[in-house]
Amino acid sequence: MSSEQDHLKDTDTEARFEFKKEERSAVKSDKGLTEEVVRLISEDKDEPDWMLERRLRALKQYQNMPMPTDWPGQPDLTELDIEEIVPYIRPDVDKREGVDDWTELPDEIKDTFDKLGIPEAEKNALSGVGAQYESEVVYQNMQEQWEEKGVVFMNMDKAVQEHPELVKEYFMTTCVPPSDNKFAALHGAVWSGGSFVYVPEDVTVEMPVQAYFRMNSEGMGQFEHTLIVAEEGSEVHYIEGCSAPKYGSHNLHSGCVEVFVGEDAHVQYSTVQNWSKNTFNLNTKRAICEENATMEWVSGSMGSKATMLYPCTILKGRGSTDTHITIAFAGEGQNIDTGAKVYHNAPDTSSTIESKSISKDGGRTNYRGLVHIADGAENSSTAVECDALMFDNESTSDTMPYMEIEESKVDVAHEATVGKIGDEDIFYLQSRGLDDDDAKKMIVAGFIEPITEELPIEYAVELNRLIELEMEGSLG
Repeated sequence: MSSEQDHLKDTDTEARFEFKKEERSAVKSDKGLTEEVVRLISEDKDEPDWMLERRLRALKQYQNMPMPTDWPGQPDLTELDIEEIVPYIRPDVDKREGVDDWTELPDEIKDTFDKLGIPEAEKNALSGVGAQYESEVVYQNMQEQWEEKGVVFMNMDKAVQEHPELVKEYFMTTCVPPSDNKFAALHGAVWSGGSFVYVPEDVTVEMPVQAYFRMNSEGMGQFEHTLIVAEEGSEVHYIEGCSAPKYGSHNLHSGCVEVFVGEDAHVQYSTVQNWSKNTFNLNTKRAICEENATMEWVSGSMGSKATMLYPCTILKGRGSTDTHITIAFAGEGQNIDTGAKVYHNAPDTSSTIESKSISKDGGRTNYRGLVHIADGAENSSTAVECDALMFDNESTSDTMPYMEIEESKVDVAHEATVGKIGDEDIFYLQSRGLDDDDAKKMIVAGFIEPITEELPIEYAVELNRLIELEMEGSLG
């Protein structure tokens, strides 16, 4: 491919993420977090009393909890002013329902997701597609063959209305209660949108279910909630993508993901996030695995001013398994603090954590992980591998693994490597006809291959293109 073609392709990819639309909303809350704002959100969604009561309890917990500041090396959150964030914006579409026909969307929203490739993803035979714009899911579709088998894929607001017993049972109760941390409490008070996925017993959803979350407005917060319930013997792969254009003021993304993996069930959760570099990305993600269940997390974190994200799995049942494969990229002015948490609470459980990070132009990446093996969880095993690649002497990469081992009959392994791109590697590739930039891209592509090979092809290609653009300083 010619250099001109490469440039055109890069420009096209960059344009997909850096464009912005004029804000048009049907309902927009005031800034800050007050009881009036919480009540406005609940009223606009026509929520039942029990959900409003949960929101108000979460608000009180949020108000009584301090900001996290005591972790060594954590991102600086002093520039994040919650009182300047608009927590709720409903775009001009039918509340709760959204649409199931792409052509029914308002032109400005349809154009946004057209550029992000959402219709193309659906055409590629994905099982279902949901698209969230600002605080609301504006488009949701599920292939009929899965609906006939009892699979449910809808936005969370609609699930509150149509599946109240399931939502009451699982929503921010045992998996991620609002008391977990300050941003979980914030989320519990002002959550909006997100996905609800329910897979009945022994049903395998053979193609991925996809959701895409887009922040378009300046100074807003997005608080989508994803709840996945996979019953005994079922299997599903859920993929999400996230993006936001760059603005002068800060945005906040504080989503929550809860996954319940039944006995002998298998859930894979994959995400590629490309927030703009004015966004604070502060999420809580957790799964609970029953006997012989399998949970897989695959994630790529690009963009954002600061990220604090540590997907967690509780291995509750005997023989359950957990896998984390993550990649983080930090450029100038970015602090990407990511990792994984695993709790081995039963015998014969196993976990694998593979973390890759890349930093350049003074950016900082950090792996912060926790593995806990409880007393009595005998014959459990864990393996943690953290690899960091730095482009220059100004960049920083740290590894902070923490292991709590209360059982002697276990197998524990940890390995970490940190290094710069080697001059000899660059020289070797240049001797084979590559220029300096292409040589670095090839080294990075090889470095992240364990991540990309776990993603569907369209996401793997997108992840590679995003990292190439980050290396060139083209995004944000």
